[in-house]
Amino acid sequence: MDELPRRKNIRLKNYDYSQAGYYFITICSKDKKSLFWEVGATCGRQFERPPLSNIGEIIDLEINKINSIYENVEINKYVIMPNHIHMIIILYNGNGRSKTVPTISLIIQQFKGSISKQIGFSLWQKSFYDHIIRNEQEYQEIWNYIETNPLKWEDDKYYI
Repeated sequence: MDELPRRKNIRLKNYDYSQAGYYFITICSKDKKSLFWEVGATCGRQFERPPLSNIGEIIDLEINKINSIYENVEINKYVIMPNHIHMIIILYNGNGRSKTVPTISLIIQQFKGSISKQIGFSLWQKSFYDHIIRNEQEYQEIWNYIETNPLKWEDDKYYI
C-alpha cells in the first residue's frame, strides 16, 4: 500500500506555545470560501468595519469571548476578512495558580470548534498560520497590517 503524504508541521520546533508572548495568527476558511462578509461587501474607509455575514457575526462574538474564557489570554487586535481572520493573541504568565496555561493550538482548536458547532458544519481549513512576534517593531508592523487589511482586500494573498 502506498504511504499517504504527511502534512508538513508548520510549528516552530521545540517551542512552548503556552509560553508568555505575542502571537500573530491567521485562520482561513476551508477552500478559502468567502463566508465572513456579506455578499458583495467591500470596505470603505479606514476604521470602518466591513459588514459581516451571520457567520462573521458569530466569529466576532467568539473572538470577543476568548478574553473571558482564558484569564491569561488577550486578543489584542483582530480583523475578520471575507475568508480569513487575523489576530494578535497575547499569552500572559500564569498568576501562580495551578491552572495550566493554554497553548495557542488549544485556543484555536476550541475557537474553531465552538463556531462549527453553532453553525452546524466545519468551515475551517486544517491548521492555522502563526508567527511569534519577537519585538516592538514587528508588533507595530503586524498591528498596522491587521488595521489596514480590509482596505487592501483585493491585493490580499487570500483574495479569490
